[in-house]
Amino acid sequence: MTRVLIVDDEPGLRQSLGLLLSGAGYEVASERNGREGLTRALAEPFDLLLCDVRMPELDGLGFLREYQERGGTGMVVMMSAYGREDAAIAAMQEGAYDYLPKPFRPDEVILTLRKAEERERLRRDVARLEARLDGGAGEPVGFVAESPALRGVLDVIARVAAHRTTVLITGESGTGKEVVARAIHRASPRAAGPFVGVNCAAIPETLLESELFGHARGAFTGAVADKPGLFEQAERGTLLLDEIGEMPQPLQAKLLRVLQDGETRRVGDQRSRKLDVRVLAATSRDLIADAATGRFRDDLLYRLNVVAIHLPPLRERPEDIPALAHHFARLAGRRIGRRLGLSAASVEWLSGQTWPGNARELEHTIERAGVLSDHDILEPDDFRAGARPAEGSALTSTTLRETLDAAERAAIAAALFAAGGNRREAATRLGVSLRTLFYKIARHGLD
Repeated sequence: MTRVLIVDDEPGLRQSLGLLLSGAGYEVASERNGREGLTRALAEPFDLLLCDVRMPELDGLGFLREYQERGGTGMVVMMSAYGREDAAIAAMQEGAYDYLPKPFRPDEVILTLRKAEERERLRRDVARLEARLDGGAGEPVGFVAESPALRGVLDVIARVAAHRTTVLITGESGTGKEVVARAIHRASPRAAGPFVGVNCAAIPETLLESELFGHARGAFTGAVADKPGLFEQAERGTLLLDEIGEMPQPLQAKLLRVLQDGETRRVGDQRSRKLDVRVLAATSRDLIADAATGRFRDDLLYRLNVVAIHLPPLRERPEDIPALAHHFARLAGRRIGRRLGLSAASVEWLSGQTWPGNARELEHTIERAGVLSDHDILEPDDFRAGARPAEGSALTSTTLRETLDAAERAAIAAALFAAGGNRREAATRLGVSLRTLFYKIARHGLD
């Protein structure tokens, strides 16, 4: 059960909020001021902390700083009364996850906490997936590089990490563009700051501007409070604009202005805010060709493409497959609670495949084989047969479903490959809507 600590000097709020969260299935504790709240937060494990901005003994920002400096790991959500939003935003720049403006609605509180839980789960998943290979000292976290092509990428990362230079990362879906972006961030002087990523293709055009730049209270229906955008949340850190090639043209112009001026303005606000954010961009599209046809602004391309890093597909660097396969087998074993390994014949078989979904497809293929096999050392038959369960296994009844899922996943991966990573074109090839394709990409782990 998720444990929540409420730190607020208003007894009525502590009580009402405690009842709300208890009814929603949380285990709740509370303290009446910042100093007592800090003592308890450090003495007991809490997953989430709701902390008021203005309190006696120790205010919310002081609470947050001391909590983080002394090793606190829970996610902190600030609560602020009207007129104190700036203090809450300052706390977010110091590492708080979000803030709730008082008075708040019950559904708003629950939604914020659910989002915080999901973000923490994803953060842990990413950390687990990016575990360092044994013997990989000196390489960025998450990298398995045996081929000269990826060794060259590591060299570029080492050179650009120390600077604020904008980097454009290109490559097919599944080649590891986000891993490169995270490696740049972690090797940079901004490593202690936030790393914020956004998939420009996954957010509807009508919402993307507000998501990136934030909005002012009253800017549109439902904007009941000021909301900082992802640029502000990435202050003193790194912002990754993934699938930048899918960004609508009107937003391309606004992004160009932000990159040129170093400041952003929330939707519906008259005030601009200076930024200290490093921007990285990634795409599976050919932006040079898109710029030539007018689909992508050439001036924005020049602004993003200061340093280019291209990740070749796995079929062009088969020498990386053995190390990647062993790496993914270890990760899959940790997730399913077994010590998984690969026979020499399996490594040879995996190395002979083309992998249109690249490293991500390889990873999921190995995990599926590990889940459905009844032995710890995977053999080629575990992959050739679509990881067919052993005869008499309790999973035998799911063979048809697994076969259909594998066929659907392969068809989507092939369509994405044929379309050069263009999801809209892939959806047309498959005869499904773009929304359906996004859902299935996420379901099959192809994003």
